[in-house]
Amino acid sequence: MNKTFLSAASVAAALALTGLPAMAQTNEIVVGISITTTGPAAALGIPERNSLDFVPKEIGGVPIKIITLDDGGDPTTATTNTRRFVTESKADIIMGSSTTPSTVAVATVANEAGIPHIGLAPFPITEARIKWSVAMPQPIPIMGKVLYEHMKAHGIKSVGYIGYSDSYGDLWFNDFKNQAIPMGMTLATEERFARPDTSVAGQVLKLLAANPDAILVGASGTAAALPQTTLRERGYKGLIYQTHGAASMDFIRIAGPAAEGVIMASGPVMSPETQPDTALTKKPGLALNTAYEAKYGANSRSQFAGHSYDAFEVLKRVVPVALKTAKPGTPDFREAIRLALMSEKEIAASQGVYNFTEKDRYGLDDRSRIILTVKDGKYVPAK
Repeated sequence: MNKTFLSAASVAAALALTGLPAMAQTNEIVVGISITTTGPAAALGIPERNSLDFVPKEIGGVPIKIITLDDGGDPTTATTNTRRFVTESKADIIMGSSTTPSTVAVATVANEAGIPHIGLAPFPITEARIKWSVAMPQPIPIMGKVLYEHMKAHGIKSVGYIGYSDSYGDLWFNDFKNQAIPMGMTLATEERFARPDTSVAGQVLKLLAANPDAILVGASGTAAALPQTTLRERGYKGLIYQTHGAASMDFIRIAGPAAEGVIMASGPVMSPETQPDTALTKKPGLALNTAYEAKYGANSRSQFAGHSYDAFEVLKRVVPVALKTAKPGTPDFREAIRLALMSEKEIAASQGVYNFTEKDRYGLDDRSRIILTVKDGKYVPAK
């Protein structure tokens, strides 16, 4: 009992000290990262962890201390990890997580603590999370639009939806209603599945019974391959659309021949070689993919590797600005980072060109998206 009381008192005292910048400042910038390297979403978190091999070890002459913790895709664990970054690590910046529900958890704690947070998965940035959070992945409406435009150009009238039974699935389902239906498409049926599920046979049978012209899969990581393979095994011949949450070589590996012909929204990091030299995303995309594939093998590139890599591309721009007015380890420095995120413009990275504002915490435009298909086991630009 006494030990527990003393521990709580010590934590409270430590938190109180954060109000004293001169006493709390340090000679390094601490970045706490909660990502998913185990569990069903490990295909997202492992590339995010791997790309940390290629981020700067110091910025503006100040060493960067990176602390990574695995949350297994569990929002409760992500919450615990983030609280550790706040109370134990005294993090200046927090990143994570790899899935939408866990990113919501990380953002909630970071905003409560007043620490800049960089999300690595799309998530709803509500009023409670908007002050301290920004997101690296492309917002759903930008990626959704390119898919719906492709559908319209190919005469798609009715669409079946199958997505996760969580906030990521909700984001895509709501976006379809908000964008695709006004464009003239109808929703044939809606089905959901959980991330750990090993079968979607029942949902696919309902999709087939609805007989839509195309099917949109609102899933991510290797689990996005489950509806893809099941639909093809059951004889579905129409177009299947996948979101940028599935854009990795692992999707092709898991889906195998069923991946052929898929239409997938993606960030430009998946194909920087096909971008014009004038594209600001080309140079960072080539730099990341060259380093990543040299270490992890040919065709190992991943959209998710781009998210964590790009977070540090952003920090390379904002940290030197913040260091002009404050020292790491202080509330003033955290506030300076927050303000610099809003003031720095045209931050080029592998997945897009970032222009964060007080209202737009994704900060991306159409330069952050491409559309791919799979042909002969490889991603190529879709027509």
